[in-house]
Amino acid sequence: MMRQETELEALGREIVEESVMLERAREVLSTRIIGQKAVIDRVFIALLANGHLLLEGVPGLAKTLIVRTFAAAMNMTFRRIQFTPDMLPADLIGTMIYNPKEMEFYPRKGPVFANVILADEINRSPAKVQSALLEAMQEQQVTIGEVTYPLNEPFMVLATQNPVEHEGTYMLPEAQLDRFMMKVMVDYPTYDEELEIMQWATAAPVHNVVPPVVQAEEIFRARRLVDRIYVDQRVQRYIVDLVMATRYPDRYGLETLAPMIEYGASPRASIFLLLASKAHAFLQSRPYATPEDVKTIAYDVLRHRVRPSYEAEAENMKAEDFIRSILEHVQVP
Repeated sequence: MMRQETELEALGREIVEESVMLERAREVLSTRIIGQKAVIDRVFIALLANGHLLLEGVPGLAKTLIVRTFAAAMNMTFRRIQFTPDMLPADLIGTMIYNPKEMEFYPRKGPVFANVILADEINRSPAKVQSALLEAMQEQQVTIGEVTYPLNEPFMVLATQNPVEHEGTYMLPEAQLDRFMMKVMVDYPTYDEELEIMQWATAAPVHNVVPPVVQAEEIFRARRLVDRIYVDQRVQRYIVDLVMATRYPDRYGLETLAPMIEYGASPRASIFLLLASKAHAFLQSRPYATPEDVKTIAYDVLRHRVRPSYEAEAENMKAEDFIRSILEHVQVP
């Protein structure tokens, strides 16, 4: 036990030292972004856990600005892809181009070959275009013709969608949704934040370039530390209990939820809950994850993996209602 405590103390010191790079990034983001701390934290969690984010919110809430500024501060290449109904998979991943002079095909890589991909209004394109991202998100590689190309490292997809406008939109396939580590709801700013935003936006424009304050090796070192963060067996069982409760609520004293849930979360939910809990502990400069870390990110990891039934929709119940009940009833270690 003494040996484990010593290792945790040493890991804690390393985490404190490496987390300074996130503070530098936060300082840069604060010069461009007002509020939205929870959203920015989720972006950092996705980066540390090597995951992808789906951001949902009405237009004008700085979703694109957050992603663009984040990529610049982290010194990562950035590509914004505007999804439209007439888009083709080749517009994302690239295609083979014929060279008549040399009489052969050669690959022309698409915008997905970057560190940070902003899939803007991803639900504006049909499933065949959305599915072009599946291989990239899951295996961090893209196949063009007969050749498979590795993507840049680090690589993350941050997609946005508008929850209000439904005309000309397509629902994301379940397989696509499940690839996103978290679905984050971007909310309106507070009164004071709105006042500050208004004053800042109408002041004299400042065209200074966002300075890169983090290097790739710092990100890789932080990820290695996240992998070493300790998670007790009881916390791991708590994660599995939460996920199992979305599938079999009656086993956890939630019989009323059984007809309300069409299907529960996949095993990816357990994996992502564990990884995101470790990353959240890193943000708190802790060498171990706690049940509170799990509960903090549970909504973001589970909300897009729990499908309400028709009966639940008729009663205006959402996935967040189920998750809240599950968090209240599943015993915390």
